[in-house]
Amino acid sequence: MQALVDSTGITARQRQVIELIAQGLSNDEVGLQLGISSRTAKAHSDALRQKLGVPRRRQIPVAFRLLTGEDPLAACLASARADNRG
Repeated sequence: MQALVDSTGITARQRQVIELIAQGLSNDEVGLQLGISSRTAKAHSDALRQKLGVPRRRQIPVAFRLLTGEDPLAACLASARADNRG
């Protein structure tokens, strides 16, 4: 089981939001994907901007990668490859 908060202070839900932002989704689209309101998605984005020290939402995935060394697109790309293989 993954910890609810990792050493960076980023929750499991916030990691999901980062991955979706990295895919280029808007707050409305993030909300639809996660079953939350767009306001809640925005609140997650705002919290992430503060935690990662970036002024713009689109900078969140890059700041996350610089902080953790993890590529937020890697999981979705791996999943897409697996889906394409059948």
